[in-house]
Amino acid sequence: MGGQNPPVFDAVFADQFAELLRWRRDVRRFRRDPVPASLIEALLAQTQLSPSVGHSQPWRWMAVDDPAQREAVQTSFSRCNADALAAYEGERAALYAKLKLEGLREAPVQFAVFCDHGTERGHGLGRRTMPEMLDYSVVAAITQFWLAARVAGLGLGWVSILEPAEITAALATPPEWKLIAYLCIGWPEEECDTPELVREGWDTPQL
Repeated sequence: MGGQNPPVFDAVFADQFAELLRWRRDVRRFRRDPVPASLIEALLAQTQLSPSVGHSQPWRWMAVDDPAQREAVQTSFSRCNADALAAYEGERAALYAKLKLEGLREAPVQFAVFCDHGTERGHGLGRRTMPEMLDYSVVAAITQFWLAARVAGLGLGWVSILEPAEITAALATPPEWKLIAYLCIGWPEEECDTPELVREGWDTPQL
């Protein structure tokens, strides 16, 4: 079987890749400017290159454009966020209350990303002893999309303060789809190579 000549990634590229990783941030503050549909389609096409267990490609990206569906997501966040705030006390509670943890009102593009646990692709390879590899494959795809989005100048925010059952019900997804992520995507209001939670004093960076 003949091989191919792989590209050579030189030191300049290595430095740029390191910068990409450093500037990939979780964005919560978006401009409302629209994002070209062709750009999103190109990023999703690149995501298909992501690794997956048994080549199952179990990711299912659902665009959330309907105002009623977006409002249901916002309602879930508001309730879950209030519950999370109630779990803190004192200065930590006061700091949590000041944090901006989502961009649901502003982000022009939003996706709910699911893992299709009913997929027949891959014929079960690699899943018998570690079935969670399906979910991990979706996480890998999201990471690949995230980096590609940053190359294009887009920001991405991963909203985890949600109740999965409420989101799947609002979006009427098949029962074998498991919610992995809710993503807000758009042009960032500002850019910084330091995580916002670090800048706000919620946590300290790990060196």
